[in-house]
Amino acid sequence: MKIGIPKEIKTNENRISMVPAGVEALVAAGHRVLVEKGAGVGSGFADEQYTAAGAQIASDADSTWAESDLIVKVKEPIEAEWKRIKPGQTLFTYFHFAADEKLTQAHLASGAICIAYETVELPSRELPLLTPMSEVAGRLAVQEGAKYLEKLYGGRGVLLGGVPGVQPARVVILGGGVVGINAARMAAGLGAQVSILDLSLERLRYLSDVMPANVQLIFSNRHNLLEQIATADLVIGGVLIPGAAAPKLIRRDDLKTMRPGAVIVDVAVDQGGCVETIRATTHENPIYTVDGVIHYGVANMPGSVPRTSTLALTNATFPYAMALANKGWKQALRDNGALLKGLNIMDGKLTHRGVADAFGKEYFSPEQVLGSV
Repeated sequence: MKIGIPKEIKTNENRISMVPAGVEALVAAGHRVLVEKGAGVGSGFADEQYTAAGAQIASDADSTWAESDLIVKVKEPIEAEWKRIKPGQTLFTYFHFAADEKLTQAHLASGAICIAYETVELPSRELPLLTPMSEVAGRLAVQEGAKYLEKLYGGRGVLLGGVPGVQPARVVILGGGVVGINAARMAAGLGAQVSILDLSLERLRYLSDVMPANVQLIFSNRHNLLEQIATADLVIGGVLIPGAAAPKLIRRDDLKTMRPGAVIVDVAVDQGGCVETIRATTHENPIYTVDGVIHYGVANMPGSVPRTSTLALTNATFPYAMALANKGWKQALRDNGALLKGLNIMDGKLTHRGVADAFGKEYFSPEQVLGSV
């Protein structure tokens, strides 16, 4: 199979979807791998490393896309890339369709087979291809939040961990999943007072066993949420409904109850965000202020640490990419129920219920559409 690795062109996105070791394994299995010139530089992988692994270096994006049956990316194709998609081509990447109707419509019209990292799901309900980037984003959320709490950026001027004789900052985390647990560990390790809100009592009980003493576990309801954010210095949104738009937990009017200079880092922004006033920002212009509250809405947070993120991501995605290459997308999906859940679009049909529901469109089960081919 011909496999294309394009250079990511989203603003300040420096990750690459495959490391040289992955290319070497694919070539050894008999596949042809095209890597766009300079695609790995941002993550510290030179073209020479890819050629040594057996890849061909494509001179530009057009040839990378045109010659490939399977495109493996990191982020969703942005508008400049849509014209390059071929009918019948398999795209394997993060899509987050439910947050972007225009993106969804473009891929429905493309005739491509779209398999989304973020909805590949194991029987245990784990999302194995989302987990590594959620780990990175959760830890980064604290790092970025601590920075923007500095007065230089308009924050409250609070040191996250405080010092002896001065109270530490209060960090409130919405959601006790992978993002939440990683954010909590980072914030607690720095000495902050941390609260995690979650709807699942079972999850809260688990967190009570693994979290340090400076992390409080609170059942998530409207009353408790408002009480917590009113005294928060940093709020981290880590709510996830796989494949679907994130619920809006913090409303516009709620900002008036928060402390001036408080910071919100909404990691759920790539699924629309769990804060009503959040919008996607970039690493170049990451923040804006609404009602005195600083909003951080970078939708590709792990892109700021591309070396770590690329290695963590490709460790998880490579076995699935190899299956798609070795078996072709149809057989690979039939053989792997987790990968089948990643199928979001095929033959112009929406095959993920969360995406279909987000836009009020007809849903076709993956098993149904796969059975027809």
